[in-house]
Amino acid sequence: MRTVTLKRVVVTGLGALTPIGNDVNTFWSNLKAGVSGAGPITKFDTTEFKTKFACEVKGFDVEKYMDKKEARKMDNFTQYAMAAAHEAVADAGLNKEGIDKTKIGVIWASGNGGMLTFEEQIVEFTQANFVPKFNPFFIPKLICDIAAGQIAMKYGFMGINFCTVSACASSTSALVDAFNYIRLGKANVIVTGGSEAPVTRAGIAGFNALKALSTRNEDPQHASRPFDTERDGFVMGEGAGAIVLEEYEHAIARGATIYGEMIGGAMTCDAYHLTATHPEGLGARLGMEQALEDAGITTADVDYINSHTTSTPVGDVSELKAIVTAFGEHVEKVNISATKSMTGHLLGAAGAIEAIACIKATQEDIVPPTINTTVLGEGIPTNLNLTLGKAQSRPVNIAMSNTFGFGGHNAIVVFKKYTK
Repeated sequence: MRTVTLKRVVVTGLGALTPIGNDVNTFWSNLKAGVSGAGPITKFDTTEFKTKFACEVKGFDVEKYMDKKEARKMDNFTQYAMAAAHEAVADAGLNKEGIDKTKIGVIWASGNGGMLTFEEQIVEFTQANFVPKFNPFFIPKLICDIAAGQIAMKYGFMGINFCTVSACASSTSALVDAFNYIRLGKANVIVTGGSEAPVTRAGIAGFNALKALSTRNEDPQHASRPFDTERDGFVMGEGAGAIVLEEYEHAIARGATIYGEMIGGAMTCDAYHLTATHPEGLGARLGMEQALEDAGITTADVDYINSHTTSTPVGDVSELKAIVTAFGEHVEKVNISATKSMTGHLLGAAGAIEAIACIKATQEDIVPPTINTTVLGEGIPTNLNLTLGKAQSRPVNIAMSNTFGFGGHNAIVVFKKYTK
């Protein structure tokens, strides 16, 4: 019988394009400071829409990353992916000579792919009396996997390459897959993460139809209110997060900077409802327990949980039920925070930027805050440290990130402060 020795997996590069910062340092500084990225939607006329605000990326200049001709071949979600990957690849030094690119892969995520491309082309199709004169780049711009392909083509990465789609758990699923491929020896390095560009007419109207979005139009910056009695839905966000995962010995051999270590991950399913989480958080609890087991740690080792919490009435309560059940007596000693209160919900890209928040927390021993929560809602335990109002300094040796998606998808990852 073949014996497999699992390899260590470390983080050697980070990249971020978010509603509160177009690079990792700005994103992290604003996250610690409790800055909201919400504001009126600028991408289209919202007159007839129930929700008129979102957490948009601000000041994005695609020509920093490619020329206009190349940009026209990409949907916004792919442009965002290229920007975040550009920062992460440079940060990790993967663009240098002498690296075996046949062992560098890309596992990228998007829950929705080219929403704007699809919307624009169908509008043109109908306005042209259904004469099928589609742009030749319609399909390549639309499909979810194209971001992974574009990143690989730009840098010549010839290893594992695919896209994960598990709704709002997509980029965390990508991280788990990348982690497993590296520790099994199938790749030396994987650029992983996710991107999303859902601030479109169809995106906003579609989630409005589900009654999932906040309609606090008079006060967008305080609309994302995790755990609060007045929470009325999530705030749409957009952007991308990129993480370079690398086999430890490979990173050491090439003198890479190591930011942290990924030590565990798990994916489960609620098997319960089309869009709602299990009311008791059974799938989420199972995922956290499996992630801890995979990491070889106990609940007592965890210092920080970046919760999925989106500010929906049911979801916030069910996740805390899962955490309380999974963590038992230790639950009062762990910090929990909901950073979507600042970034909004980046759907398939949410897990990637929240993983970056966890990695930075272990580096700096700082837990970013949950903002906008003033009065805890019904069913929210009062004995938990939800990191309300401002960041808290504390030892953060191990951080966990939860992400959940429509269809009952749950994905959980665990990061550890790096030590040799």
